[in-house]
Amino acid sequence: MPLRNKFSTKKTPPRRSVSLNNLNNLESSIREENYGMNYDVPKFKLGGHEFKFDDENGMWVSEAGNSSVTQREFVKMKKQNQSLQEENNLLKLKMEILLDMLAESTAEKHILEKELGDGTSWKNKRK
Repeated sequence: MPLRNKFSTKKTPPRRSVSLNNLNNLESSIREENYGMNYDVPKFKLGGHEFKFDDENGMWVSEAGNSSVTQREFVKMKKQNQSLQEENNLLKLKMEILLDMLAESTAEKHILEKELGDGTSWKNKRK
């Protein structure tokens, strides 16, 4: 009789995995209705106008029936944007000129201080 180790156990047979997902048991129409398998067209609202995505063209389209009004507003806003960009560029240019003038006057001040000598000794002479 062979000696057997009392701590060794038998190997358990592999278990058959059972799917706990009950979606397979439902009909496809119920599954789509209950679990949102149908997707609507993506939409968003911007500035009081609603837009939807057109799958055929691959572009965003305004849902408003009167698109000529939105086109007119778009042209007006585009002109306003252009004028604001030009004004912004002008202000940036003015600021650069002012900074250059400040740097120039600061450099001139430092040169004059060096010509007169140390600024502290000049202050002491006045006393």
